[in-house]
Amino acid sequence: MDLRIVSSARHPAQHDTDQVDAARTGPQISIVVPTRNEAGNIRELVQRIERACASTPFEVLFVDDSDDETPERVRAVAAGADFDVLLIHRDGSERHGGLGGAVVEGMRHARAPWVCVMDADLQHPPEILPDMLRSTSNRNVDLVVASRYCGDHADARGFGRLRALSSLGTTFVAKTFFPSRLNGVTDPMSGFFLVRRSALEIDDLRPNGFKILLEILVRTPHLRVTEVPFQFGTRLSGDSKASVREAMRYVSLLAQLRFSGGSSAMLRFMLVGLTGIGVNTALLAAFTELAGIHYLISAALATQGSTAWNFVFTELWVFRGREHGRSALMRFGSFWVMNNIALWLRGPALWFLTATMGVQYLLSNLMTLAVIVVARYAFADLWIWKGATSRGEKRPRYAYDIHGIISIASDARLPELERFQVGAVTSPTIVLHIGKVDTAIERANRVTRRLCYDEGLGPLGFGMTIEVGDHIEVVASQLLKRSPHVLYTNVIEPILRWLFVEKGYALVHGACVAVGNQAYLITARTDTGKTTTMLKTLDSNPWAFMSDDLTLITPEGIVLTYPKPMTISLHTVHAVKKPVLRWWERFFLIFQSRLHSRSGRIFAMIIAKSRLPVATVNTVVQLLVPPPKYHVERLVPGVQLARHAELAGLVIIQRGGEGEERLDEAEALRILLENCEDAYGFPPYHTIEHFLHELNGSDLRAQERAVIAAALDGRPCTLMRSNVLDWAERIPGVIEPHAAHEQRHDNVIPYGHLSLDGEMAGSGTRE
Repeated sequence: MDLRIVSSARHPAQHDTDQVDAARTGPQISIVVPTRNEAGNIRELVQRIERACASTPFEVLFVDDSDDETPERVRAVAAGADFDVLLIHRDGSERHGGLGGAVVEGMRHARAPWVCVMDADLQHPPEILPDMLRSTSNRNVDLVVASRYCGDHADARGFGRLRALSSLGTTFVAKTFFPSRLNGVTDPMSGFFLVRRSALEIDDLRPNGFKILLEILVRTPHLRVTEVPFQFGTRLSGDSKASVREAMRYVSLLAQLRFSGGSSAMLRFMLVGLTGIGVNTALLAAFTELAGIHYLISAALATQGSTAWNFVFTELWVFRGREHGRSALMRFGSFWVMNNIALWLRGPALWFLTATMGVQYLLSNLMTLAVIVVARYAFADLWIWKGATSRGEKRPRYAYDIHGIISIASDARLPELERFQVGAVTSPTIVLHIGKVDTAIERANRVTRRLCYDEGLGPLGFGMTIEVGDHIEVVASQLLKRSPHVLYTNVIEPILRWLFVEKGYALVHGACVAVGNQAYLITARTDTGKTTTMLKTLDSNPWAFMSDDLTLITPEGIVLTYPKPMTISLHTVHAVKKPVLRWWERFFLIFQSRLHSRSGRIFAMIIAKSRLPVATVNTVVQLLVPPPKYHVERLVPGVQLARHAELAGLVIIQRGGEGEERLDEAEALRILLENCEDAYGFPPYHTIEHFLHELNGSDLRAQERAVIAAALDGRPCTLMRSNVLDWAERIPGVIEPHAAHEQRHDNVIPYGHLSLDGEMAGSGTRE
């Protein structure tokens, strides 16, 4: 193996002071690039990496299995580099483990605390590296995955249709085999990721083929993971390394990872399956030869007999001793459905082999049964005989950290908090489980209070339980998991509102833009036109986005971003220049707009006063027709996000009348609080509010009012009336005279996956 540094960082005299310090401390990121016959890509790859990582000390490690001039190109391009380049060339027998083996070899020699893995073919754009690096500023992240399938731009363009379908297929199979061990990663097949080196046990990895990330995720389940979206770039030179051989390696890797810890159960399943094949074959021959039934019909009858045989022995021997969450009858029903679906899938193959290829029907039957045996075991192990898990053993799949103030561990996805998603949280403020509302939480002595709101429809209705002890534990019914917008808005958000108050913050109902490092709140009554005004304002001015619906503020007037998806309408879309919406999104927006319009919400508030199970009705409606919610960058492409800023003023927009009026702080506070109350109120909001206020033992409303009043103290407050809804054209005239003309923008980042530094919010934000 040829292992050498082919280029070292230049002498410190050639750098400024910051670069000298960086050189002394060593690289912060090691970029491992496995190569095989990529000579034509090396120069551009190195140049683009250098531009992308200009502000971060880094090194590049090429692990090369090439038979062309790739090593020479690496040496030539690296000769004038200002960073270390390590070339590891593997010959012949040293090329073990394929691409995955090359990656592990690079990790062993990496010097930096963070290791980035990327391909050399430029389909992994180096320009994504800054986004990935920003994600590492969150201390709760060990692994950053560049995903083709997360975010609003999820796709695999640049792949080609056939390869895209193949990628989706392999991703689906991986998620099927490992439903609880991929940490919610949308793209476990990605070859583009950034990992904390100290979080890995490199010696435990057994790479075999392309999919090293999948192995890392499965073998290191404790990793705290986040994702950043990316789109495949265009290959500059060389050919794809995908092949039938790699496909077989992938299947081998799946089997190795999935069954290495449960080989005894799999062996027993295989032995039972062999006896079942014998039973199936005997019944098939009997029905066909003795009863004279067509072999396809006989195969269907034989499947019923072998299904019963296999179930009995699988139940009593293969998975004996497991505690199950389903009854034996339900397990048999699932097993019967699985085998008959398998029969439906292998029926055409059985006919083809027998009628077309001339294979004897008993042999054809054996061949088709053998093909599906591994898939059947995976389904039986992961679903039918899946062991019941106690609440304490189950790890929530999703984690969110809101500026280091409040963290949430959740069984269900909360799309409104997507920009705060992190890999994991160690001591969550809120833990959200999905399950039976009446029995899901085991009572503990330290639990002091419990609230239950249940409309009596079980898993088909709205139900939730809140228990308060060392943390707040919420259990929500299965229906709420399927309607995540209701779960967040009607359960989690009311809790967040008053938790923030307890911690000295206020979550106010208002949008916010940043002009430089100064923030301006824009508030209005619900359905006034605030979202449309906000988008038109951002579309026409070089300002940064902070929030649209709710804004988090401190008594000192520091504003923290709260970037929920925006609820839009057809009118909203028509108000901006180039919204990035697909044709089907525009089509369904017609129906979504009508249902989730002002009139729809008025009707909902009316029925809320009836005796109907209104929370369930609301949940089902939003399950069937989800509200049209999109992140701001889908509506205003290129918009930037301000993470924090100092409050400089408040603008209140109001329908009716004309002109602007300067308000005193007391009147502005009154209107802002009224707007906050207008945004809440749908059941079970008041029930949750009363419970938390009573539990706290103090006047949380007075505390919230005090926080907002302190934040507004000394800031200009303007009431802007309009009959023609032209606030977007008039807001700059109100804001810009008050805005400082400084050009600092250190609070602004490109809008994408939000990565927040734990200290960003200022002193006192991290408990």
